[in-house]
Order: sequence, then structure tokens, then C-alpha cells
Amino acid sequence: MPAPESFHSYRGLAIGLSRHAIGCQANAVKIDANVDRLSPRKEEILRAVVFEYVSTVEPISSDLLSNKYDFGVKGATIRNELAEITELGLLEQPHTSSGRIPSDLGYRYFVDQLMILSAPKGESATRLSDAAKEDVLKVLLQGTTKTLSRLTHLLAVAATTRDPKVKIRNSILTALGPRHGLLVIVFDNGHVENRSVEFPSGLTLLHIGRINDILRLSVDSITVAQLKRLKAPDSDDFSLKTALASVFASLRETARDMTRGHLVVEGQEYVVSQPEFLEDRAILGNLLASIEDEDRLHAAVLGDGATIGGENESQAMHDLSILRRPFRVRQDEIGSVALLGPTRLPYDRAFSLLDYAAKSISHTLTKVLD
Repeated sequence: MPAPESFHSYRGLAIGLSRHAIGCQANAVKIDANVDRLSPRKEEILRAVVFEYVSTVEPISSDLLSNKYDFGVKGATIRNELAEITELGLLEQPHTSSGRIPSDLGYRYFVDQLMILSAPKGESATRLSDAAKEDVLKVLLQGTTKTLSRLTHLLAVAATTRDPKVKIRNSILTALGPRHGLLVIVFDNGHVENRSVEFPSGLTLLHIGRINDILRLSVDSITVAQLKRLKAPDSDDFSLKTALASVFASLRETARDMTRGHLVVEGQEYVVSQPEFLEDRAILGNLLASIEDEDRLHAAVLGDGATIGGENESQAMHDLSILRRPFRVRQDEIGSVALLGPTRLPYDRAFSLLDYAAKSISHTLTKVLD
């Protein structure tokens, strides 16, 4: 029986498309020298097992492969190939009589050797592009992660780097009323902070103009690290002195927030609905604790490439695959957007969408800041 259309069309995508090899991180599992490259037939069989298991969450038998795919050999040969791939550690057999499922090493081989990415088309591309057209970094990341999560039914996370060298592009104080003002701070990585400032009685528009002169001379173009140590200048004018103290306190608070970095998370509901997690409450509890631990999650999603199962540093994340792509302002990397889910992932589609989202974020930020 011929292979389904999706399988043949997937193989046909090799023409005109670039193959992306996703680098392992330093702590990643390394593929044994004996499986540096499987035979073409073994690769086709492994690819088919990954496709079928991702779709069905059921162990894949040789009979299913023989009936559904045309490998040009008999069922007995497919059984032998499956056994050899299993011996190499790329497949696992949960039970003696059951079929095979991909191991972490098998998914790694698929990501490194077999995955072919194609640019999203139609509605997927339109939705990702539209989500990346906001000019404020946090809103931009919220829109993009929400769209990614809904398109993939995975947990989507965006994290900005904790870079103390980020500079303030400009800052300005405006009056919202006689006792309140708004301090707007724009950073050179595209992030914008709005802080409410309480005014003392007697503050005038002339005072506000003077404060903005001070901000322009002492704050604009300095780094976040310098901002954390900045003190308000003294003044004999009580109203001006009090307002400056409030403004500079807000600046220092903003600097502390910026060095912690920002984390945007969307799609927690998709994690708790995965069949393999629902079957084991302990695993689900560990995963939820990892997601709620912002410092751990922030560290896990920054970077580029994929970590699969046991390749993740945190033991609580050993049942997850994490796919990452960095985004930039011009050539400077300022954060990453990531997808998290079970090791049973549609890696090719997920990485295609992730690539597109990261490039859209980078393009929008660079365009706005230029």
C-alpha cells in the first residue's frame, strides 16, 4: 500500500528547503558513533514511527507500518529493522508484545538528521505576523506566545535576557493631573516601561520641564546597571526635590525589574491535558512546579535549539522537550521564544512556527527601533 500523502509530501519538501541541524547543548545526550547515520531505509522507518506516535500516542507495530507505508520490503524485514533500531537505542518497546515508541535519543536523531523545515503558509503565517506587529516588547511577546500556543497546542514561553548592559534610549515625565504623573522609559532593546509617579503639592509644569531636562542629561543612554545606583540630584526647591526623589525611586525599581528579565507564559492548559502527563500525577506535579518556578523556567528557555527529555538540566523537566529560537534587535540577541511539551512532539511543524515567530519578532523590533 502506498504511503499516505502527508508522508510522501513531507519527503518531497527536501527540494528547495534548507535542513536545519539543531545543536545539542553541552549537557545533551550524544548519539553513539554506531548510529551517526542510519541506512536510508532505517531512517524512513524511524521517521514513520515518529510521525505515527506523535499522532496516535500508541506504540507503533510493524504491521501498521507495513500496511500504511511502502518501504519496498516485506513485513518481516520491517520487523528486523525495528529490532535493530531498538538495539541502537533510538526506539523503545514498552511491553514485550507491544510496538515501538521513539526514545529521547530517537527524537534527537529525528531533530538532528531527519527534520526538514518549511515556512508556515496561509492562516498560520498571517496570524503569527499579525501577532508580531506590536511595538512594545512585552505586548509583542504576549501576542506571539499566545498565537504560538494556540497553533501548536503546546506551552509557549518568551524570555528576555537579563542584560545589565541594556541602555535607556529616552525617558520622559508627563502630568496626568495635579498630583499624579506618568514616567515613560524606553530601552534600546525595544522594551517600554510605564511608571506612575505621585506628585507633591505645589508641583508645576515648569518643575516637570526641569525634571525632564535632568532626565535627558543624567538618565538617557546609561545602562540598567548604572540606573540601579543612580541617586536623585538635590534641590533647594522642596516640590522639585520631592518629585525627583519619586521619579528616581521609580527608575531604580525599573532597573531591578529589568535585570531580572521578563517571562511571558501562555498555554498552561495544554500541558495538563497531555495523555502521558495525565496518567502520572507525580510527573504532572513536577512539571507544574517547574513552570511556576520563574527562575528555573527562564533559564531553561533561553538559548537556541532543542533539549529532549533527559537532556534538560532540571530533573523535573526530563519528560519534556524544549524547543527554542532567539530573537534579536539588529544583531544583538535579547531573548528567546520557546515551545514546551512532551517528547512526543511534531518537531518539524513546531520548529517551523517557532522560526517564523522569532524572525517576526526580530523584524518588528529592529524596524521600530530604527
